[in-house]
Amino acid sequence: MQWEEFKQLLSGIGPDTPLGRIVQIRSETDPDRLKSYSPAMNRIRAEWRLRHAPERARQETDRFLKQMEAAFLSMAKSSG
Repeated sequence: MQWEEFKQLLSGIGPDTPLGRIVQIRSETDPDRLKSYSPAMNRIRAEWRLRHAPERARQETDRFLKQMEAAFLSMAKSSG
């Protein structure tokens, strides 16, 4: 099976399937919904976040550096 075909099939999986439910648990950001998570759901989410922490940290660092660059450019333009 080609990757594109697999992605198309995967995108059709609903939240009522086991895989869909895991994806939903991993991607939840609503604090109110997170409070209602069971210990098993919290474990699933924590394992996923821990595995992807270095990637997120790098993205956040890149975003911060771009913001700093924009701030310095703005200051340079206004002072010159």
